[in-house]
Amino acid sequence: MDIKKLAPWNWFKEEETQNKSVPISSTTGQNYISPLSQLHQEIDRIFDNVLRNVGIPNLDIDKTLPQSAQNLLLKPCIDIAATDKEYTITVEVPGVEEDHIKLELSNDTLIIKGEKKHESEKKDKNIYRVERAYGSFQRVLSLPEDANQEDINAQIKNGVLTITMPRKEVSKPKGKLIDIKKAS
Repeated sequence: MDIKKLAPWNWFKEEETQNKSVPISSTTGQNYISPLSQLHQEIDRIFDNVLRNVGIPNLDIDKTLPQSAQNLLLKPCIDIAATDKEYTITVEVPGVEEDHIKLELSNDTLIIKGEKKHESEKKDKNIYRVERAYGSFQRVLSLPEDANQEDINAQIKNGVLTITMPRKEVSKPKGKLIDIKKAS
């Protein structure tokens, strides 16, 4: 059995150690929590409790914030997949213009920054509810050792940013036998 499949690379270790999410400002809709969000939070809480009981700490920084502050964070969802040849990272960024997204590579860390701007209309309107989030966001991904950082590609289509990077061969540490001598 391949133990690495049970404990894969922690892509979010940099993001977990430093809260990089940027709060957004909104005047309405801050305290509304949909039933689906409540269910999601409850499932997260149950999993956190189970993991904590087997010795794995809760490293989700956002959950340490009060609920009202959590609602103010814009944090796009990320999927990470791998084949033998490449890594594929997909980021949901609906409503974010291509020129408002920036990718940075620094010290084995991929930083995804962006801003979802609020298009305000000047017409006289009575606004009854605002649930959409606007503002800046940032996600920080710690890249594995075998990620080829020289050949990263990114494209955006239909509100989904797709980042691909090939995998490279990494030299494995060599082991050696140590002779055991008789004590004199």
